[in-house]
Amino acid sequence: MAYVINERCIGELDGSCVDVCPVDCIYEGLTKRYINPGECIDCGACLPECPVDAIVAPTEGPDPIWIDDNAAFFAVPLPGRDAPLGSPGGAYGTGGIGVDTPLVTSRTKE
Repeated sequence: MAYVINERCIGELDGSCVDVCPVDCIYEGLTKRYINPGECIDCGACLPECPVDAIVAPTEGPDPIWIDDNAAFFAVPLPGRDAPLGSPGGAYGTGGIGVDTPLVTSRTKE
């Protein structure tokens, strides 16, 4: 299991985690970031960089709802998109995706 970003990231797009990720597996939605479980190498470099402690290590037992949500960002078509994002091989080339999963959208901070 990969590292997981939970609800604390909603509305917090600081980007410190992205800057230290050696495999560029942290993608930006509209209001939250997502870790691609197929690209994450479980190195933990992102963990201490998150200013809101939204990243959870696999050994810390992340909430299954956020495990599923991070995976869904890549595995199912997001609102307004025809196909899943899949595994593009790094976030740098994709830029911001501009949309979140339905779960995150339902919890977006006003």
